[in-house]
Amino acid sequence: MAGSKTPAVELDVAGRTVRVTSPDRVVFPRGITKLQVVEYFVAVSDGITGALLHRPTTLERWPKGWHEGARLTTRMPKPDDPKGDGFYQKRVPKGAPDYVETATIAFPSGRTADEVCPTEPAVVAWAANMGTLTFHPWPVRRDDVEAVDQLRIDLDPQPGTSFDEAAAVAPYLRDLLGELGLTGYPKTSGGRGLHVFVPLEPRWTFTQGRRATIAIGRELERRLPGKVTTRWWKEERGEAIFVDYNQMARDRTIASAYSIRANGRATVSMPLDWDEVADVHPDDFDVLTAPPRFAERGDLFAALRADRDPGLDCSLDAALELAARDESDGLEDLPYPPEYPKMPGEPKRVQPSRDKDRDKSQDAASD
Repeated sequence: MAGSKTPAVELDVAGRTVRVTSPDRVVFPRGITKLQVVEYFVAVSDGITGALLHRPTTLERWPKGWHEGARLTTRMPKPDDPKGDGFYQKRVPKGAPDYVETATIAFPSGRTADEVCPTEPAVVAWAANMGTLTFHPWPVRRDDVEAVDQLRIDLDPQPGTSFDEAAAVAPYLRDLLGELGLTGYPKTSGGRGLHVFVPLEPRWTFTQGRRATIAIGRELERRLPGKVTTRWWKEERGEAIFVDYNQMARDRTIASAYSIRANGRATVSMPLDWDEVADVHPDDFDVLTAPPRFAERGDLFAALRADRDPGLDCSLDAALELAARDESDGLEDLPYPPEYPKMPGEPKRVQPSRDKDRDKSQDAASD
């Protein structure tokens, strides 16, 4: 993307002045500029701030904008060794304003980092000026970063399926959550998938959240055979909706509500009412169309805010009982992501087609 010689613009963001440099830099091929990106976040500030409030947050930064073929790396590239156009920033950037607060989190490796912990809209605008498009908050609050207070269920379409198939699973998921005493709130991922978040009492571990998600995924598999899968290995999933249970593992995050996604349309992750899931498409919501919708509908994800009424919180007890029943029936734990250390009770982390010792009879029994 081309640079800019246009003077910086100063915006008033909830009483703070945020400086937007290179305001006419084109961030998306549609002609959407950096100033428009920052103005988008200001327009939905109540929603995006609520989604991030008091949560350790990884920043997905695209300093030069997004273009077709752009690459995203896992770490901030060095000036003399660029490896991508976008990167994840897990530590607070140097020179951050004094109103940018942090929270200390621990990675699976045991290492720690001070991540940005948004407390006000100006933090979001400041991050957007640095090229942040997508915000990835942890499902915890900074006052106790070990206590999960959101269950996040990612319905991820596999090749041969689309958002329509994920939307078709949504009513079954809603019913199942209700049976387990859980209230879910859906949103588009901004890509092809559908996310459903559940507000929890802030007393659950990452392991418990992951176990509950596995149990929910397995029950959906039973109710929708061939249409839903929890198989970790891509070669086993088929044309189905994958319940990505590892999104509840430590240090695995999901794009926040109202985040912008790095794609050609500049779509956003938009909260929905359950009754509209079947009638919308992710492309309906982008940087230009989302603000008027937000002005009309308000924040449909307000129940997930860290400062919400505790009366909205749900318990994982019933979901964990379902997990215990599955385990007593012989269903073992599922693999963790490859960068994780070997976890207690985890099966072999070997791609099935390369596992010479795999018991094929168990595969047949589970199908």
